[in-house]
Amino acid sequence: MMTQRKSIHGEWSSHIAFILAAAGSAIGLGNIWKFSYMTGMNGGGAFVLVYLLCVVVIGMPVMMAEVMLGRRGRQNPINTMRTLAEDEGRGRHWQLVGWMGVVAGFLILSYYSVIAGWTMAYAVRSATGVFSGMDKEAVSAVFGSFVGNAEQTLIWHTIFMVMTGMVVSRGVRSGLEQAVRFMMPTLFLMLLMLVGYAMSTGHFAEGLQFLFRPDFEELSAEGVLMAMGQAFFSLSLGMGAIMIYGSYLSHTASIPRTVTSIAFFDTTVAILAGLAIFPIVFANGLEPAAGPGLVFETLPIAFGQMPGGAFFGTLFFVLLVFAAWTSSISLMEPAVAWLMENHGLSRVKAAVWVGIVIWIIGIGTVLSFSAWSGKTLFGKTFFDLVDFLTSNIMLPLGGFLMVVFAAWFMSEKACREELALSNGFAYRAWRLLTRYVAPVAVMLVFLNAVGVL
Repeated sequence: MMTQRKSIHGEWSSHIAFILAAAGSAIGLGNIWKFSYMTGMNGGGAFVLVYLLCVVVIGMPVMMAEVMLGRRGRQNPINTMRTLAEDEGRGRHWQLVGWMGVVAGFLILSYYSVIAGWTMAYAVRSATGVFSGMDKEAVSAVFGSFVGNAEQTLIWHTIFMVMTGMVVSRGVRSGLEQAVRFMMPTLFLMLLMLVGYAMSTGHFAEGLQFLFRPDFEELSAEGVLMAMGQAFFSLSLGMGAIMIYGSYLSHTASIPRTVTSIAFFDTTVAILAGLAIFPIVFANGLEPAAGPGLVFETLPIAFGQMPGGAFFGTLFFVLLVFAAWTSSISLMEPAVAWLMENHGLSRVKAAVWVGIVIWIIGIGTVLSFSAWSGKTLFGKTFFDLVDFLTSNIMLPLGGFLMVVFAAWFMSEKACREELALSNGFAYRAWRLLTRYVAPVAVMLVFLNAVGVL
């Protein structure tokens, strides 16, 4: 039977390990950095409400489909899509969907590593009191000087890629699983400490009100599409990471229950990040709608002016490093698995080769903020172009095609076998959402991202 396939890489030791790993993949800079500034730019509570709704009706059904594909195929995303297409009597061209996901994750990690390196550098700067007493202009100058120094950012990019490669090279249980078993509880503990700190600012109620009191006048149609996109991207969908993690999941584990747990943890981290960040922003009279500069230019001002700011600022940036690290190992794993399965490389050799190529591509992002800042292609720097191609084109299209394959081209028998939804209504609801609602929503996100809407 097809369900007897086994992964050559082994399995998670328990469904809890899978939940931690997949939640670690989903919980990254997007939850803490991007969610916070997007909420700030779109009026707070109304954006959060739409985001939560989109997680339930789009994110969770699509994640269930991607985990189902991974567990059914038991291989890297490229081989999985080819094998499942053959099982269903479909063309081998479906493997291109796997290729799109693996390449997207590969390219994303090339610049994700650079930005994660920034967070490591900022943790050191915060610990040494660099931001103490600085105003907006001084903090902006520090940020501009740092990202414009290619040598410094390259060193941090290198350190982060080595950290990622070391975890992946150790395998599923000894590397990926052991890392997330330590990092995920630590991440939650650090986040709770930061929320506790935010409660001491005297502006916690203001932060709560901002996050949870909807003001739909502040939410535009563009904001709704951004909430839809954030719900999709914050769960690490469409890049093969969840699919490869699903391939290591035991057949005895319930996909619906584990996906519900992952979505809960992912959303909880995003909300807790908002509860930690916005009271600190309000306490210092700063602008919650600061955009992408919220983490690197706005928050350092706040931490530099508050009691205990050096410690809690350091804690915040270490939290970001952990969030980025758990995501980066999932971005690297699909390409490593492909080299092992298709070219017979050992895990260590595969991790080294993948890490080196990603590191080299990342140099383009490093230079995008220094020597290449004035060089553009189609009006975009190297970093902007890679970000646009992956986030706006490859991920939405990959996610769209994955869910279409699962909902329209896989047999109902195969879907029911993997999802094991004994409740007929629950299965029909999943089928409805994955066949009609999720594909339309993801396509709207794609069309908005490429400027058609």
